[in-house]
Amino acid sequence: MIRMKDVSFRYLNSTEGVSGIDLMVNEGECVVFTGPSGGGKTTLTRLLNALAPSYYTGTLTGTISINGKSLTQMPQYTVARQIGSVFQDPKSQFFSSELAGEAAFACENYGFSAEEIRDRTDDAIVSFGLNGFRSRNLDVLSSGEKQKVAIASVYALRPDIYVCDEPTSNLDKTGAEQLAAVFKQLKAEGHTIIIAEHRLSWLHGIADRFIYVRDGRVLWERNTAEMEQLSPEERERYGLREITEKGDRTIQTPTRNTDQFPALCVKSLSCRRKKTKIFRDINFSAPAGQITAITGHNGIGKTSLALVLSGLWKEESGQVVVDGRELSARERRKQTWFSSNDTGTQFFTNSVSEEVLLNMKHSEEHLEKARSLLKRLGLYRYKDVHPASLSGGQKQRLAIACGVLSDRTILIFDEPTSGLDGGNMKIVADVLREAADQKKVILVITHDDELICRCDSEISIDDCANERKMFNVML
Repeated sequence: MIRMKDVSFRYLNSTEGVSGIDLMVNEGECVVFTGPSGGGKTTLTRLLNALAPSYYTGTLTGTISINGKSLTQMPQYTVARQIGSVFQDPKSQFFSSELAGEAAFACENYGFSAEEIRDRTDDAIVSFGLNGFRSRNLDVLSSGEKQKVAIASVYALRPDIYVCDEPTSNLDKTGAEQLAAVFKQLKAEGHTIIIAEHRLSWLHGIADRFIYVRDGRVLWERNTAEMEQLSPEERERYGLREITEKGDRTIQTPTRNTDQFPALCVKSLSCRRKKTKIFRDINFSAPAGQITAITGHNGIGKTSLALVLSGLWKEESGQVVVDGRELSARERRKQTWFSSNDTGTQFFTNSVSEEVLLNMKHSEEHLEKARSLLKRLGLYRYKDVHPASLSGGQKQRLAIACGVLSDRTILIFDEPTSGLDGGNMKIVADVLREAADQKKVILVITHDDELICRCDSEISIDDCANERKMFNVML
């Protein structure tokens, strides 16, 4: 169905891209691109949905064909009808401010009847468990909820081919299971599915082939059975995540002394935005010297909690106490670093180097520390590059570097490993561990089981009896 023959692509004014790609995808097959962050997986998806070079400009050589027809010669509206795309940043593909309008948008553009549009829209909304969001503006949804909306809007059109870039990066376990069920059904119906993904375990029973992409080239491909036979040492060498679902996760038992006075203590904290109660009566403590995971369902209030703790939102009631002293929102902003899941909103300079220097001291000792950290996170080669031109995983690592190099005592990271391969996930976990060793309070909002297992404790937010409650599972 899809054929790439000797395909090479270089972005305009950049050395990044892919080279010498030869690939065939059969009708009804599910093919997964995996490999290191920044290796070329997203570029391959952009070539397959014809956004490169038509939108992402650059030089393309070789041939890409769909059912024997040249993709580059097909009108964009024909491509979009046949190939549905789910981007890594879901809000970048929204055209409407509300759920039903977004799910219906593509169907309306292709002139479906009003009845068919309603049927497809309702089916997509129900299939992804979004019925309760019909009256809410898309801007106020969590990142995971936005991801579900983006996938549902493509699902409503029912294209022949689905091209998805990190579709589960912000989804909780339930959301990933829902997506897996939908893809299984699509595959049973004969649809072709192409996914660029780091988290591989949810694809069990869906993927037919895994294609390993690094440095812009395809290094190898394996079927599902061959992937499952990889030893832990081989997976670590390739930087791959878990291939199959594990049982219950086990959080590391802290080896540090936790008898000291907690550095961060939250007492009866509540938050309201306009008329909506986000959470109420939250109580927990997080000591310095540990990594604390904040978990819970999409939309339950994890990011809102982080915004309040960092002083970017004001609490409705309650207290945030640091080292025994209650801090106002203004005071918290001075002591807390918050790294948003939407990393594109938090970079303010023209280069990676300028960005990491923005919130740190400029002594030779600190400059050497910055150089060392950028090298460790695989970013030093991009030190003169504009942050906007980095891949999703590279932006995540830059945001982490900026936080660790800041002089703040409380560091909060929202989904810090959402775009990272297994190797970089472990590096990030080690970097956060070393920051905790400097007596900083580290909070990570995450759905990543592999990262949670590397934390010292877990604070789980759950929705019980239609009330927002928090349960502190401190070990």
